[in-house]
Amino acid sequence: MNYPIYQVDAFASEIFKGNPAAVMPLEAWLPDDTMQALAAENNLAETAFFVRESGTNGADFHIRWFTPSVEVPLCGHATLASAWVIFNKLGWQSDEIRFGSRSGILGVHQTPDNWLVLDFPNLKTEEQNTPPIISQALDSTPATAFYVPNDTNYMVVLENEAAVKAAQPDMRKLKQLGNQGVIITAPGDTADFVSRYFAPGSGIDEDPVTGSIHSVLVPYWAEKLGKTKLEARQLSARGGLLRCELKGDRVAIAGQVAFYMEGTVHLE
Repeated sequence: MNYPIYQVDAFASEIFKGNPAAVMPLEAWLPDDTMQALAAENNLAETAFFVRESGTNGADFHIRWFTPSVEVPLCGHATLASAWVIFNKLGWQSDEIRFGSRSGILGVHQTPDNWLVLDFPNLKTEEQNTPPIISQALDSTPATAFYVPNDTNYMVVLENEAAVKAAQPDMRKLKQLGNQGVIITAPGDTADFVSRYFAPGSGIDEDPVTGSIHSVLVPYWAEKLGKTKLEARQLSARGGLLRCELKGDRVAIAGQVAFYMEGTVHLE
């Protein structure tokens, strides 16, 4: 059997920037172990798979996301990439797409200037003592961190943008967190806030741009900065720009997409 595959750079206006994602539209679900093997073979932060739905349950498609080693409950950049493929390669006529997922219904709409806007949940955090593993892995870690129970992440707030840029976490230590990732963030000099994201236990040492963590970051910084519209930068080597807005219990996360390649996967 042959299956189409696309690779696009999300949260970027040009290729070789932002976060690359593989996107594989399916007529029906493949076995879980096959999808996991495909994601490992692609060796990108995420591979997204989706199948068409009737719309009767509020979704046009159902989407799932796999890192090279695990399936994850929410992924922003691969959802953005999937929407781009549907809009630009699959002949979708509407300016909005609704994805069913493990994290509920996720909407994506296209703006007149070709930005794609994710409609994601507002994820709550719980302040708690910073786990010793994180303190050992990351210099100058504050005594408290924020746990994200619905997204298996911790968020650590640093003093400034320079501290986020300079951070060099011990990936071997962080890997001991298993499937839990670590967000580091601070108020920005080049944007309202900046961040980086590490998830070595899920097969991703540092993610280039992570849309889903902005479901956590935007509510936090909206409260701290006293504004609901925020510009964010993720300070990985590839980098990414996101335009965000807090909308009650939802978060709008907007980015651009750069098309890289398409092809065919052949499975015996």
